[in-house]
Amino acid sequence: MAGPTGVFGPAGGYGPGGAPGAAPGAGPFRAPGVPAPQPFQWLRPGDPERKAPATGRTVLAAVLAGLLSSWLLIDGLGVNLLLCAAAATVGAGASARAAGRRPRAWTVLWSGLALALLAVPALYEADWPVLLSTVCAVGLASLALHGGRRWTGVLLALPGLLWQLVPGLAWAGRALRGRRAGDRSQVVPVVKGVLVAVVLLIVFGALFAGADAAMANVLESLVPSVDLGELPARAALFVLGLATALGFAHIAAGPRRWDRTPVRPGRARGRLEWALPLAALNLMFGAFVVLQAVVVLGGAEAILERTGMSRSEYARQGFWQLLVVTVLTLVVVALAKRWAPRGTEADRRLVRLLLGALCLLTLVVVAAALGRMWFYVDASGLTTLRLWVLVVEGWLGVVFVLLIVAGLTPSAGWLPRAAVLSAALAAAGYGLMGPDVMVAQHNVARFERTGQIDLRNVRYLSADAVPTLDRLPGDYRTCALSLVAANLRTDGPAPWYATSLAESRARAILAERPSPDRLTGGEDACDRVGMSRDYAFEG
Repeated sequence: MAGPTGVFGPAGGYGPGGAPGAAPGAGPFRAPGVPAPQPFQWLRPGDPERKAPATGRTVLAAVLAGLLSSWLLIDGLGVNLLLCAAAATVGAGASARAAGRRPRAWTVLWSGLALALLAVPALYEADWPVLLSTVCAVGLASLALHGGRRWTGVLLALPGLLWQLVPGLAWAGRALRGRRAGDRSQVVPVVKGVLVAVVLLIVFGALFAGADAAMANVLESLVPSVDLGELPARAALFVLGLATALGFAHIAAGPRRWDRTPVRPGRARGRLEWALPLAALNLMFGAFVVLQAVVVLGGAEAILERTGMSRSEYARQGFWQLLVVTVLTLVVVALAKRWAPRGTEADRRLVRLLLGALCLLTLVVVAAALGRMWFYVDASGLTTLRLWVLVVEGWLGVVFVLLIVAGLTPSAGWLPRAAVLSAALAAAGYGLMGPDVMVAQHNVARFERTGQIDLRNVRYLSADAVPTLDRLPGDYRTCALSLVAANLRTDGPAPWYATSLAESRARAILAERPSPDRLTGGEDACDRVGMSRDYAFEG
């Protein structure tokens, strides 16, 4: 007779050769003939039905991506990232065609967003938006090739390239080893043709460069300088570009179906056990909403007098707590949905009621957080950190709206892709609007309106902000531009393929109206406009 079920299996009794509570064949005491459990067994359901072999076009495109990476990326990021991505796309497309795959609507959408994100380094210079856009573009490209609808399919596909880098190299190596001698002989004419073309270009390029100075400048900008000290870095970039292109091609040849990854549903809790904590949390959120209504209707002065805070301090402190509340609520909703009672229609109605109410109340929290941060920005100016958290908080609000809509619709199968799409659009919008440009424009407009500016908010911006900061008068301009001018002089101009549009504009402006660096007048100008030398950065 079977005993009661426990957390780790049937309670009581011994399996064949096993320990108490062990199922047959489980644990270290397996029955004879029972195979040992295989590692990563949970991956098996997602294995591709077939994996197309690597083709010569795929390998050549990957080698081209590696060569472009070693040639162009050594000097920085710009249009070169798009050129390397184009070579990798050709290889992935050839691999997908060999596997008989055709693009779908979501594939085109993810690919288009990835392309838009890769345009950010070509437009702007700020480090954080460029890094965020590049990482998001790689994740969306991986999602485009994998596909996916469920949460597991979408979330596991985003970093899917990471565990395809080494298998992609092995996949291409097997294809090269398996090629017949006759197939290899077809490569020899191509190699000979490339070598002859290189020799001809070197000879005639040198002659044209000697005949015309403009042609010499063009060729000099196209041909990278060879520095023996850069060889290790260039070799590493070649390997990275090659592995990345082959990784994408390996996915396109037969992606792992992450949607098939088994996910055990959470054990449904009793109605009272589940609903009581959520009801209490809803009451607390409701009390906060009522308090915010009181503050909006005129009770703010009394609260500030009782707390002893200024309006700016109250807004700044409250925002961070409310941001944490928003994130934690998202976690609570996810866990509550997993353990929600679902046996009857009344249970499902209760789940929709309590979780829907919590999401609605959270939208008020999001609105309060955004209002407080905007009040703080209006009082103290905008910074890149404040702009970033405003974007994140706004995106979290969109996620809660999607959760509410999903609770009102018969099926929520669209929710995972919609949530990732909203995140991708937020990242693309954040990168393409130029965060440093936005920060500079807000602070300069505030200065033109009120005559007040906190130069600490703008001195550490990138070259993206130079056209806007150039509007400041006299010492304000000198102080604001001294650091970026010094950095541009120190770094020197980069080749065209590694120079953003913003950097080109900044260099043109500073060449026309030079600004002293921080050691030859910039710090003195900051002193004259009353900026403290305490450069501690505030969020």
